[in-house]
Amino acid sequence: MTEVTDLLDAGERLDLEGLRALQLERLRTSLRHAYDNVPFYRESFDKAGIRPEDCTSLADLARFPFTTKADLRENYPYGMFAVPQDRIRRLHASSGTTGRPTVVGYTDGDLSLWADMVARSIRAAGGRPGDKVHVAYGYGLFTGGLGAHYGAERLGCTVIPASGGMTARQVQLIQDLEPEIIMVTPSYMLTLLDEFERQGVDPRGTSLRVGIFGAEPWTEQMRREIEERFAIDAVDIYGLSEVIGPGVAQECVETKDGLHVWEDHFFPEIVDPITGEPLPDGEEGELVFTSLTKEAMPIIRYRTRDLTRLLPGTARVFRRMEKITGRSDDMVILRGVNLFPTQVEEIVLRTPGVAPHFQLRLSREGRMDALTVRAEARPDASPEVRDAASRSIAAAVKDGIGVSVTVEIVEPESLERSVGKIRRIVDLRPKE
Repeated sequence: MTEVTDLLDAGERLDLEGLRALQLERLRTSLRHAYDNVPFYRESFDKAGIRPEDCTSLADLARFPFTTKADLRENYPYGMFAVPQDRIRRLHASSGTTGRPTVVGYTDGDLSLWADMVARSIRAAGGRPGDKVHVAYGYGLFTGGLGAHYGAERLGCTVIPASGGMTARQVQLIQDLEPEIIMVTPSYMLTLLDEFERQGVDPRGTSLRVGIFGAEPWTEQMRREIEERFAIDAVDIYGLSEVIGPGVAQECVETKDGLHVWEDHFFPEIVDPITGEPLPDGEEGELVFTSLTKEAMPIIRYRTRDLTRLLPGTARVFRRMEKITGRSDDMVILRGVNLFPTQVEEIVLRTPGVAPHFQLRLSREGRMDALTVRAEARPDASPEVRDAASRSIAAAVKDGIGVSVTVEIVEPESLERSVGKIRRIVDLRPKE
């Protein structure tokens, strides 16, 4: 623990009183920056009858209006920017698969902050200067690859910019270049594990000792599978492009008890996903973020749709958020029963003969909604094993979640993937 303590930066050394004072100072500055420079926020605050100077305590933040993804899309592409265009050094954007993409801009200061936060995250995960980091997040408009890349360099690591795809080549690179750390989506990590075994290479014998996984919800059962099959520490990283990218919160390797939010730069709240009312620490609800130090695109009370709860700090003074259990907009209501993809994931992971890759397909049969679980078979699974897996998954969903579903066991690597992630929910129901 002494070694970790010696490595902490100034923000991580704050006591609780010092942190809260710094947060309030930065919050008031961020509210003023947004109000003075972003027409959307000026109109939004004025409509709510509140101004930046009305924030005299951290609790006052709850009086300010939310920002949603719809707001960002309505101000596409540059309407949410708070600085002139000549100060923007980089643009990132969401995929825009469900509408207009959300565009995020960064100043020199924002890029430096982002690198610092990812460096802090890698260090909290167990990374140290001189380590080699294999970055298998996608590069490009997606924030994962470049965010991890520059953060690892800021820490003093050697970066292997593998990006996503070309799975067989990634396995070869890991064997040849001997990285200590890998940063990737958890579902793609399992694809890499399958490829190691397909090539007859023992994944427990690699140089890797830490995996930093993010960009999608994953369960404790998936953590155990990765750690056991790869003999590494598997830790969670959290971020989203609208807030800055990866590096908003990080799980510490010494505790693995939830992600410490870097609260000196990103202020978290939990609200009721239906009413929007603030909830106390310890209660589960929707995660909301306000940026405290961003220049190009300050974000005020952004509704992430991610479901979690806030807990006291352990390895750091900052509060922890539990692993994301799902998204309020990913919740499937099937014949009156609430269902999240992570619930199905736990069942798939413990079923012999299937890989940890699945997809939920919603359809309508007559007046009733129906759900099909499509799970990829393992390459060595016989037809009899696949049939048994199908029956087992259907029974477990019925017994554990309370709904009847159809289960299809499909060929390995046949489910569509994007930047290392499988599209979890496909809604085939006719539009009303």
